[in-house]
Amino acid sequence: AEAPAATRPGGRKLVVIDPGHGGIDPGAIGTRKTREKDVVLAYGLALKEVLEASGAVDVMMTRSDDRFLTLKERVRFARDNQADLFIAIHADTVRGPEARGATIYTLSEKASDAEAEALAHKENRADIIAGVHLENESEAVTDILIDLVQRESKTHALVFARKAVSEMKPVTAFTGKPMRSAGFMVLKAPDVPSVLVELGYLSSRDDEMQLTSPEWRKRVATAMGRAVETYFAQQLAARAE
Repeated sequence: AEAPAATRPGGRKLVVIDPGHGGIDPGAIGTRKTREKDVVLAYGLALKEVLEASGAVDVMMTRSDDRFLTLKERVRFARDNQADLFIAIHADTVRGPEARGATIYTLSEKASDAEAEALAHKENRADIIAGVHLENESEAVTDILIDLVQRESKTHALVFARKAVSEMKPVTAFTGKPMRSAGFMVLKAPDVPSVLVELGYLSSRDDEMQLTSPEWRKRVATAMGRAVETYFAQQLAARAE
């Protein structure tokens, strides 16, 4: 399946980086009072720097400072800018200090189907899928089109998630199950491949030390940058065949 065609000059791909939380919402709080909103913003800026230095893609951030955005605003930002890849950045906490490591989430099939149904019944369906006007289509056709686009986006998200795990494993620890799926609201743009990266657990002293380390951020951002480049390079190669 091919990703939606980019409309930017030269067909350049756009990556949207979404540091979670912000403003009045600090997110998770670490054992040393580290705030999730701060570490994910720092990582997001590091990843942006890596991607811009490569010159291979365009980059936008949902927030580049300490401001609050709703989940729907984050999704809308990616869709309005016709992003080719959406990367949400988070850092969780759990009970007990033993759990540690990164996890990359994609949207679960069940959540995707439910979202397709909800989107299909919105009053204004004129721009649910970029470039396809659905206001004159029947509900049955709309359901099918949205479901197809969501399945395509999820497939691309899974491809990127696998590449990200492969590139990041040599430079940072992962949980026992590096790739998982869940119904995160921020992953529900139907026409944008989206992943949510939990960088680690702020409830773990080891992870918290990593998350606040500029050197660790640079290594992991560089690895994720390689995953982004190979992800889009593979798409270009597939089109050329």
